[in-house]
Amino acid sequence: MLTIVIITIAIALVFDFLNGMNDAGNSIATVVATKVLSPKMAVAWAAFFNFIAFLIFGVSVAKTIGKGVVDPSFVSGDPYFILAALIAACIWVFFCGQNGLPNSVSHALIGGLIGPALIKGGIHAVYFAGITKILVFIVLAPLIGFIMGYFFMIITLLIWGKKPPAKVDKYYRVLQLVSSAAFSLGHGGNDAQKTMGIITILLFSTGYLGGEFYVPLWVVLSAHGAIALGTLTGAWKIIRTLGAKLTHLKPVGGFCAETAGALTLFGVTALGIPVSTTHTITGAIMGVGVTRRVSAVKWGVASNIVTAWILTIPAAIGLSALIYWIFTLLGFSV
Repeated sequence: MLTIVIITIAIALVFDFLNGMNDAGNSIATVVATKVLSPKMAVAWAAFFNFIAFLIFGVSVAKTIGKGVVDPSFVSGDPYFILAALIAACIWVFFCGQNGLPNSVSHALIGGLIGPALIKGGIHAVYFAGITKILVFIVLAPLIGFIMGYFFMIITLLIWGKKPPAKVDKYYRVLQLVSSAAFSLGHGGNDAQKTMGIITILLFSTGYLGGEFYVPLWVVLSAHGAIALGTLTGAWKIIRTLGAKLTHLKPVGGFCAETAGALTLFGVTALGIPVSTTHTITGAIMGVGVTRRVSAVKWGVASNIVTAWILTIPAAIGLSALIYWIFTLLGFSV
């Protein structure tokens, strides 16, 4: 039992690494697109704030993942349940990353948990109240990001609209460092907690936490360290999609998009809601883009991104259910 638990924790940290690699595009796409930082400097900047996010945020999102998606009694004593969820999520995230599709690592993990739950306990093993809240924010997160990005950009244009563009860019190149740091904090604070939650439910269900569900400090530090290392590698295809292909950005637009995304992430993390940082920043970038004109957003690229969002949870459910079913046939599951 201990061996498979250790292997599963290792895969969870690999997943967290892929999360950081995939979502590096979210954290640094705008700051790279506006040439405020070089790509290598940008990923180092984002990784640092990914890691220190544990000093600011609690573990409410980790508890939602650990106790609010599937009934823990169906996971109890069965590390292969978590293993199937993680393998499926890793496969989907890697596939999307290789094809430059910004996807939701969060929803890949959630779909990964649902698949084995349906195989093992049917619909009774799934907490539909928790799933509904997550599904609602699939829509709300990018919508909030869009509205806030649009609002911040309009206000900024009203304040600075008659100033020389060179002077505006000078100020916002500095301010964008702050907004990028804030978004990276929000990214680390929300996304690293998802891995904390999956490791914690594994430890709890196999009896290694005793009778109390809590997130150990070593789990917190490991999750933040893995996501920061992943961010350092940078998913360059996704960075290009968000930073250049979706719409053209200048430092003022990058600042507005990142600030909108960061504030959205701070709010939902405080509420313990796991959301997609990809959804959030994409919505914010689109909101900034439409302040120039609707055609400034490349809606064909946006539609490809939305397609990946829609497919993520069903694809992860199918993959994890298949993997868990294979484990069952081989006699590995409990």
